[in-house]
Amino acid sequence: MTLRAIVTGSGGYLPERILTNEELSRTVDTSDEWIRARTGIGERRIAAADEVTSDLAVNAARDAMAEAGVGPGDVDLVIVATTTPDRTFPATAAIVQAKLGVENGAAFDVQAVCCGFVFALATAANFLAAGSHKRALVIGAETFSRIVDWTDRATCVLFGDGAGAMVLEAQDIDVDPDAPAAARGLIATEIRTDGRLADLLYVDGGVSSTGTAGQVRMQGNRLFRQAVDRIANAMVTVAERARIAPADVDWFVPHQANERILNGVVDRLALRRDCVVSTIAGHGNTSAASIPLAYTTARRDGRIKTGDLIMIEGLGGGLTWGAGLFRA
Repeated sequence: MTLRAIVTGSGGYLPERILTNEELSRTVDTSDEWIRARTGIGERRIAAADEVTSDLAVNAARDAMAEAGVGPGDVDLVIVATTTPDRTFPATAAIVQAKLGVENGAAFDVQAVCCGFVFALATAANFLAAGSHKRALVIGAETFSRIVDWTDRATCVLFGDGAGAMVLEAQDIDVDPDAPAAARGLIATEIRTDGRLADLLYVDGGVSSTGTAGQVRMQGNRLFRQAVDRIANAMVTVAERARIAPADVDWFVPHQANERILNGVVDRLALRRDCVVSTIAGHGNTSAASIPLAYTTARRDGRIKTGDLIMIEGLGGGLTWGAGLFRA
């Protein structure tokens, strides 16, 4: 028997305020047609003035915990992936832990921008597989609208706010070493960073540099060229570790960055278009929240079923990228 992290519940939360492409076109030189053609985005959600990242995270977490049938006393690890924390410190995860009433174990943040959820999921799975913790709450939550330059049409059209969460539980699973993908749980992950490419996507502020939060800056064309190659390579690596082909997955749940990147990865790996879960049209790019939000959407509408093989991936500032494979 092998200890594996099993996804027992997922949840999501989107703020009420909807910002459409048409509304954006009134304040910046853009149009609905321009945005949709280049990104696939039609609208995005914006957090209310009195909503902070931990508020979004708590709502998503409660949704996931309800589906998993667990309460605060059942959780002993909280990991929040975010680039937009409530405060410089303490960690947003500590604030979430307190708001949820979780009194056991540890809580900390992971910062890998849009790939943050992949990093957080891999981290939680390792804790659970090691036997040090029993049940983890993994959350991706962002109020990215707070660090967007609303005069820069190259970036302001992309991002939205939201949160997604998964409950992971350590379970003893009978795993065939020759067919590791046949059993439930997190099967393999690949996470990578190349700091030499940090200038492709970054924020121009920071506590020790400017004393300000700063705003998002991006070299879109260079980032796109890196994205497809690195994401595809990570997915191939994960598939090889699981002894499957990428085309064997039932559902591909990518980070919702850009429809063109999604399509580029699908074409590169010869995946079926109908296996891709895309929520970018209605959510925009919610950074670390996008994967669990998309997964929850497909789970709730009946597409993803228990026993399905799921591939996730992400790429973000750092440059960070990675992929993961699990059986629901």
